[in-house]
Amino acid sequence: MALQLKEEHACESADSDPKIVKFAIVKKRQEDHSLEVGLASFEDAILPHLDAAHNLARWLLRNEQDAQDVVQEAYLRAFKSFAGFHGGNGRAWLLTIVRNTSYTLLKKNRAVDLTTTFDEEIHGSGDEVVSPVTILERSDNAELIKEAMDHLPAEFREILALRHQEGLSYKEIAEIAQIPPGTVMSRLARARTKLREYLAARMGKEK
Repeated sequence: MALQLKEEHACESADSDPKIVKFAIVKKRQEDHSLEVGLASFEDAILPHLDAAHNLARWLLRNEQDAQDVVQEAYLRAFKSFAGFHGGNGRAWLLTIVRNTSYTLLKKNRAVDLTTTFDEEIHGSGDEVVSPVTILERSDNAELIKEAMDHLPAEFREILALRHQEGLSYKEIAEIAQIPPGTVMSRLARARTKLREYLAARMGKEK
């Protein structure tokens, strides 16, 4: 019986050893500090681009609630995988996650407007037609532009939003959309043409 009391007392002494307690406290503080630093770095890299993320999701999904849900999911995915982000273009990195998450939802809902059969590598260059920005300035009707965009395939809505709303370069868009820069230019040309054709027909009916 006395031996048992001695063992319990020994365990108590080990648990209350000042060196062990101090080590545990220091380790906990280091972990908390690392978490705080990691969270701060994540917020610095990601938070400034949430508006761009929401805009892209909204144009792709054409539904405000779906866009909000996708941005939240993308934010969580970005946080979980932030250890693999080694600096660089935080906006492009986040928008890539938003894009992939949006397309997953579109495919889940069996959307039929994901792609077009147009041969992008043969037709068109990036600057052969007037931009939607110019069309918007001339028509002075943002709702009409939105209506026209909604009638385009998702890949066209995506590239127009990235280029004309977010002002991204062809290289950045290529990184986000995971396509060659040449395809970005030809797809943008095709999207502009389709947008212009729709607007011309739509405004012609109103005259």
